[in-house]
Amino acid sequence: MAAPASADITSKTISATELHHSMGHYRGVREIARQIGRSPATISRELRRNAATRGGKLEYRALVAQWKAQQGAKRPKTAKLVANEELRTYVQDRLAGVVRRPDGTLVVGPTPPEWKGLNKPHRADRRWSLAWSPEQISQRLRVDYPDDESMRISHEAIYQSLFIEGRGALKRELVACLRTGRALREPRARSRNKPQGHVTSDVVLSQRPPEAEDRAVPGHWEGDLIIGVGRSAIGTLVERRSRATLLVHLPRQQGWGEQAYVKNGPALGGYGAIAMNAALTASMAELPQQLRKTLTWDRGKELSAHAQFAMDTGTQVFFADPHSPWQRPSNENTNGLLRQYFPKGTDLSRWSAADLEAIAYTLNNRPRKALEWRTPAEVFGEQLHSGKRPGVASTD
Repeated sequence: MAAPASADITSKTISATELHHSMGHYRGVREIARQIGRSPATISRELRRNAATRGGKLEYRALVAQWKAQQGAKRPKTAKLVANEELRTYVQDRLAGVVRRPDGTLVVGPTPPEWKGLNKPHRADRRWSLAWSPEQISQRLRVDYPDDESMRISHEAIYQSLFIEGRGALKRELVACLRTGRALREPRARSRNKPQGHVTSDVVLSQRPPEAEDRAVPGHWEGDLIIGVGRSAIGTLVERRSRATLLVHLPRQQGWGEQAYVKNGPALGGYGAIAMNAALTASMAELPQQLRKTLTWDRGKELSAHAQFAMDTGTQVFFADPHSPWQRPSNENTNGLLRQYFPKGTDLSRWSAADLEAIAYTLNNRPRKALEWRTPAEVFGEQLHSGKRPGVASTD
């Protein structure tokens, strides 16, 4: 959106004429910016957007620039999502997609309460959806339509269409499909876990190989649990380089619910040390050896038998420092995404292994900014392929 030249270079009243006078001796962009107290990027945008072009080259003239800015600022203006039906359909479908298995069959999620225009309901189901973020949609358009300039829209325009009255080209209830599900953010409480005896000096984070830190080498994972009511849980594993996600099914153990809970009794909820080892081993054993080098975990007791897990899988286990979720950033981010499908306060044991596989498939096929808008599945597939080249050892 082009704004008046006097408004674009804001906070002080600077006209296009004044900018033109600053250029009288052909000063550079940074010199002009210093002289009138503005960012060099602001000056550069103004010169590029409002320069005269009739002579076959860009030449900044004050009168032409002011006229262009005034023309661009005229209102009301038809929103791009209103005028372009193909673009609107693309955006809307990715804001409100459905979860499908790799074979294309639909996974029926929970039935959420009727949306009433409020912030996301707490302790209640939310709809399952593909739910790309507006920024993911905006950037992926450049990949899917590289030569069609009409298929372009900023993420801010998508947000405005959802939240601002009068720009409602999209269905208002699609706001519930956004990751947060609410208009305002709330700070997350930090974990209150205490250091545990199973974390010894040889498995603290400082002992992790340096190659795992810069994400240049594949095969380094981060893991944690997401917890539901009734001591239900789902294990989450995220590969640091590709951001590929594995969800670990943790079903109830035999005898669960048949007697009252006993403190320090047998762990029947599904994520005691023995059950956790078995489930993690089954998930990691499906990967080639070169793609399961290390696993960085939270300080929870569920991985207290990590030595046996490391022996069974060949994967070194390391534990993050207490109260330091930022040391597992990819996993923490993914767990936030997964709360869209598994809200706090719900029973997570009701979902089957096939359901978890479908949700992981959905997450792994969403484009990521950190991957230059490729998907984790695409990057992880490249890692698998490179590991199976002739002359490169792999363990299937």
